[in-house]
Amino acid sequence: MAPQIQQAQQDQRTAEARTAFTASLSSIGSNLDGDLRSRAANLHSNSAALSKQEADLAKETAVLSKQTAQWQKIADNSQEKLKEIGDVQNWAEMIERDLLVIEETLRMVDDNNVGQREDANGRTRPGANG
Repeated sequence: MAPQIQQAQQDQRTAEARTAFTASLSSIGSNLDGDLRSRAANLHSNSAALSKQEADLAKETAVLSKQTAQWQKIADNSQEKLKEIGDVQNWAEMIERDLLVIEETLRMVDDNNVGQREDANGRTRPGANG
């Protein structure tokens, strides 16, 4: 009977070892499962936050696009006004040149007339001051 007792003790130790090993694996699995569940919950939470941020970003981008269009319109309008000012300045410079030409022409005519004044008899007197 001794070999049967040894076999029974051996079977009991094997069963205990198997139970301890299974409990150890279960404990490890529970710890890993808890970590994985925590990470999954964190990912889900972050996903929701990212979706909200994406929607907010799209909304702000649309607002920025509108503002950029308004600024572009103002810039284009300002450029057109500056062009008009340039046109007015060019026009004023042309008129100023024309007036200088007219002034010089009148001066030359006046100088010419001073040298040729007629007296009462219709004769020209050089250097007469009228």
